[in-house]
Amino acid sequence: MSGDGGFAPMPRDGGFALLEVLVAFVIGALALGALYQGALGGLLATRVAGHIEEAVARARSHLAVVGRGTALVAGDQQGDDGGGYRWRLSIRRDAVAPLARGDAAMVARGPREALYVVTVWITWDGDGGARAVRLDSARVGPIPPTPP
Repeated sequence: MSGDGGFAPMPRDGGFALLEVLVAFVIGALALGALYQGALGGLLATRVAGHIEEAVARARSHLAVVGRGTALVAGDQQGDDGGGYRWRLSIRRDAVAPLARGDAAMVARGPREALYVVTVWITWDGDGGARAVRLDSARVGPIPPTPP
């Protein structure tokens, strides 16, 4: 027995275990922070994709009704689509469509149809700023009569 009460001296490497735990804790915290940011980025991307998908569906809906039951008239229209979405429709006469067939008198009078370029924009605010979706299409329609 020794004079210290019978106890053997403790090893001095216990401080290294605490340092290792602290380093592991810091590494774990950094990894969790990176995972958190990645998860937030994924959620934001999902939200933006949902808005874009809805805007494309709305734009397709506006394109579907152009020239259905009404004459194509060059010009611009716009309005509120609800849910924070706004729409703008532009119809422009692009070119004269060639006649596929017809008699000589019809050809002499000139073409009766034109190609119209139709553009629809759907815009909304959010997700870090103003966003927009644009769809373009073309329609063949009658040329409006010229006034005498």
